[in-house]
Amino acid sequence: MTVIDTRPVRPSVRSTRPARTLDQLRSAEQRTSEPRPAAAPRVFAPQLRVADKPAAAVLRVIRRGGLVLRDEIVRETQFSAATVNRQVTALIEAGVVRERADRAASGVVGRPRLPLEIDPEGPLGLGIHIGYRVTAITMHDVAGKVVGAIQIPTPASSDPGEVLAVVAASARRFLTRFPGRTLLGAGVAIGGRVDENGVVVDHPRLKWSGVALGERLSGAIGLPVTVAPHVEAMAAAELHLSPELESQGSTLYFYGRETVGVALALHGAVHAPKSGPHTIGHLPIRNAELLDRGRTGRLEDAVTDTAFVDAAVAAGIVAHTPADVYKLAQQGDANANALIAERGRLLGEAVALVADIFNPDRVILGGQAFTDYPAILPYVSTALKETSAEPSREVRVTGAAARVQQQAAGAVALDGVYTDPIAAVARAIA
Repeated sequence: MTVIDTRPVRPSVRSTRPARTLDQLRSAEQRTSEPRPAAAPRVFAPQLRVADKPAAAVLRVIRRGGLVLRDEIVRETQFSAATVNRQVTALIEAGVVRERADRAASGVVGRPRLPLEIDPEGPLGLGIHIGYRVTAITMHDVAGKVVGAIQIPTPASSDPGEVLAVVAASARRFLTRFPGRTLLGAGVAIGGRVDENGVVVDHPRLKWSGVALGERLSGAIGLPVTVAPHVEAMAAAELHLSPELESQGSTLYFYGRETVGVALALHGAVHAPKSGPHTIGHLPIRNAELLDRGRTGRLEDAVTDTAFVDAAVAAGIVAHTPADVYKLAQQGDANANALIAERGRLLGEAVALVADIFNPDRVILGGQAFTDYPAILPYVSTALKETSAEPSREVRVTGAAARVQQQAAGAVALDGVYTDPIAAVARAIA
């Protein structure tokens, strides 16, 4: 029997202790903290993987450990002590990591016994998630923590220039909240098909085609930019936040909200297809009696937030958002509960179908269609069990909950520093 584990996949506990100033880096940080609108556009392809470079591996252990010693890093990475010391020294000089002499054990002598942690005053990455209705703009430290966030309505315009002008202006204002900090660059997560040059090849919901998103935003905000499809970015965030997923087996990430999509991670790397559909919204559904008002027989026309609310209104429910329907369901409204049951069934059947095709070791469900109203999950679970040829497959719900879009943007924003931290900092201060 497939039972969905609703316990969140939680990130490691990270330190939030006061920072120690690194005088040798302060002047460089001050020179590079402000955005440079006049700079030529710089766009970098996303990697979305668990990197094997020594500096990246050492940083990963420190990021997940909170406070760690060098010998712990040696044990976890299997690197020599000399290699670890070289990487730690480089990370300290780059302002990414700091030593905590105040947290050393009593009587300890020598730097190898000084605990290490991510420098909370170190570099930051700007995250932008451009959604169909809402755009989230966030700032992330190297530990992955969100240190600031705003959201704005995504402009209701089919002109990408108008949309990006508003997003860029909001991002520039947001950046002024972080004076004196090194900015690694901006990471953008967006639906649709995105190529390695940061071009949105196709986004039917926004009606974009061939939009040079990375180049436009980089020129407007004066930072290097990386752009990635948002579901693949969400899968990358799970890799970075969940140690058990970083290198073992395969994980299928299934997302549902205003779009429906999947991403596949294999042995620590998110698969980035070069062609094919960017969504699974075209998949067929069966027996949709309340949803799919247009009777298209397509998944996206039945289970997205917009389709869900439209069906609720057609059923006589006064609703503007899914939350309005959930509130009525909690009060025992039969129509609201029937809509939720059908949405859960259709989602569960779709998850089963895709999982049986890819046959992953585990499935992670993400997006507000799964997380905003946990009472939908038993319907999803039942449909999975009845539809899948492998009903015992491990299925979890992401721990990101409503922060999934923020985490996706953060994964792209920190992609460079997680792949090659020394090069990422050097690029930021160049």
